Amino acid sequence: MPLRRNFVGFGVVTMAIAATGAVAFFAGEAWGGRNAGLVHAAESPAAAAAVEPGAVTLTAEQARTVKVAAVEEHDFVPQHETEGFIDFNEDRSVQVFSPWQGSIARVLVRAGDDVKAGDALFTIASADLVAAESNLIAAAGVLQLTTRALERARAMFESQSIAQKDLDQAASDQQTSQANLEAARTAVRIFGKSDAEIDRIIASRSTGAELRIASPIGGRVIARNAAPGALALPGNAPAPFTVADLSTMWLVANVTEDELPHVRLGQPVEVSLAAFPDRKFAGGISNIGAAVDPNTRRVAVRSEMPDPRHELRPQMLGTFVIRTGAAVRSPAVPLAGVVREGDGTMEVFVTGDGHRFVRRPVKLGAQQGGLHQILAGVGPGERVATDGALFLANELALQAR
Repeated sequence: MPLRRNFVGFGVVTMAIAATGAVAFFAGEAWGGRNAGLVHAAESPAAAAAVEPGAVTLTAEQARTVKVAAVEEHDFVPQHETEGFIDFNEDRSVQVFSPWQGSIARVLVRAGDDVKAGDALFTIASADLVAAESNLIAAAGVLQLTTRALERARAMFESQSIAQKDLDQAASDQQTSQANLEAARTAVRIFGKSDAEIDRIIASRSTGAELRIASPIGGRVIARNAAPGALALPGNAPAPFTVADLSTMWLVANVTEDELPHVRLGQPVEVSLAAFPDRKFAGGISNIGAAVDPNTRRVAVRSEMPDPRHELRPQMLGTFVIRTGAAVRSPAVPLAGVVREGDGTMEVFVTGDGHRFVRRPVKLGAQQGGLHQILAGVGPGERVATDGALFLANELALQAR
């Protein structure tokens, strides 16, 4: 009996040891399996790139949606951009008034008509002209009378029929008549009559009340306020007609106070107009306003531009770009290749193989021609994402969660 009890106790101990070993073995397998999975994950290149700060790795399919190019240098011109409008060249436009008082008799042109210098715009009926022509005719008649009287006096003096004083008086009367005629001719000439027209008035012994008001310059009639029967007074606004030479136009830009120190006479100006979106109009600064507008706090800057085809119209709105310095050559990145972070940092994504992109902050300068000027951060030759930077930024944000 004692031997049997010992044998049973030994069996129980053996079974307990075996069970403990089995538990330990399976536990070890399970722990080892989990550890092996972690090691494989850590050793995976994609997982390693995912945990690297500031870097994102794309699949081949994702990489096809991102455009990559090497950074190149471009010329950036120091310039100021502002808004403005087109206007008539006021140095080549004139308001045409009648120099004499009278009622408008005829209107000879319409708004929009092209005229030459000397072309009649309208006529007026002037009582003053009638009076001046009447005096001219009378003076001419008196001169003829006194001239004949002087001739008779000379003949009579030769025959000793009159005294010397009578001849002298006849000569004096003739000289006075000659002076009066010259004064009358001058008075009529003031009304714009030529010497040939004055001679015709004297010869015909007839007066005319109508005066022609001519354009002093060639151009286009841009305003008409004249109407038959209206009273025309010298210098009384509005002018019956306004004529402008449209061979050149004014480009008027409104420059802010902080930009004014950079603006100089002669600087080139490039204008983009809404009416001609595919064209650029060039000019040069010819005048800088002497005062700041108290309402807008801006200064009018004017330039002239030839317009031989008369395409521009006053008050057309446009964008004015004033070149204020020499061009600077700098690295450039397309606008779509730069991302703005929430803290205001500007960043690009640099790559070597087109799959792994690293975020890099940059310092920007001017923005021209669809490009950002890069002052610091990347250099020429480095490959960056030129389109799809926003997608890369979003992927990087998702990775960081």
